[in-house]
Amino acid sequence: MLPDLNRLKVFYHVYSLQSMNMAAKNLHLTQPGVSQHIKKLEVEIKTDLFIRRHKKIIPTRAADQLFDMVKPFIETIDSKIKNISRPMNQPYGLLRIGAPLEFGKTYFPAICHAFREKYNQVTFKIKLEEPDRLLDMLNMGLLDFVVIDYFSAKDQFFGRPEHCQIDLLTEEIFVLASSKEYFENKMKKKTSFEMLVSMDFITDEHEPVILKHWFWHYFKKSIPSVNIIMAIESHQALLNCVRLGMGLAITAEHLIWNEIETGEIIPIFPTKKKVINKISLVQLRDKKPTLTEETFQAFLKKQIKAKKIPRKPA
Repeated sequence: MLPDLNRLKVFYHVYSLQSMNMAAKNLHLTQPGVSQHIKKLEVEIKTDLFIRRHKKIIPTRAADQLFDMVKPFIETIDSKIKNISRPMNQPYGLLRIGAPLEFGKTYFPAICHAFREKYNQVTFKIKLEEPDRLLDMLNMGLLDFVVIDYFSAKDQFFGRPEHCQIDLLTEEIFVLASSKEYFENKMKKKTSFEMLVSMDFITDEHEPVILKHWFWHYFKKSIPSVNIIMAIESHQALLNCVRLGMGLAITAEHLIWNEIETGEIIPIFPTKKKVINKISLVQLRDKKPTLTEETFQAFLKKQIKAKKIPRKPA
């Protein structure tokens, strides 16, 4: 049997504010009334939620777990109620979108800004993460849809969910990047398999999946244990390491176009067949998109096509 929903709402406010007095003011209740709601909820779920110490309350581990369950529900309901009286024939409300870190950071601010100039009742919550994590969040209902990347050579799709609709948005070229100094002095301008696997590498992945894929694409060989001298979460920091001549790293060609043209960074292509990374829009097939989702997705596709994203920097 579900706990009383009103008590869960009271609990949400008490936990969020870490105060029964403040929760009482927000909810226009008395402090004893709030305290009574919490006590009854503790009886319902058969566990203590707060430790009372003088005027302070300390959440228990059970409270932490309950809050993690209640928070998405309460906040989603709150958002929907605020917009329930709005017209049904125009986009409104919150869009929860996932995207790869660099792609999302580079292009989503401008795209979302342009969309809000047309539909200012729409707000965004953007999650920038690795593809496998984004797909997990999509399957759990924490995101409305995601933009993810995967590789065309093996049609790799992280976690490939069975019930997803996948629409290609655009493509980018992955390159193994080196500073000019590193390429000339350390590599002696050689790009053989033996030379490359003996070099130093920088990665922004937990596991060097893209690096392994790059080697397989060009040499049809599984790489042995390569010398990863730095694993760093920021891709910009990774590129700075390449610029400093610390080693080699996988990146998207369009992120370093200017430096390729000036010769500061050397893109390594052992053969003419380049590694293509597909950027696709993914949503659950059995979920009917809202008007807001459909409108933004159409706008996103139009923006990517019109602006030729990923584009060459000016």
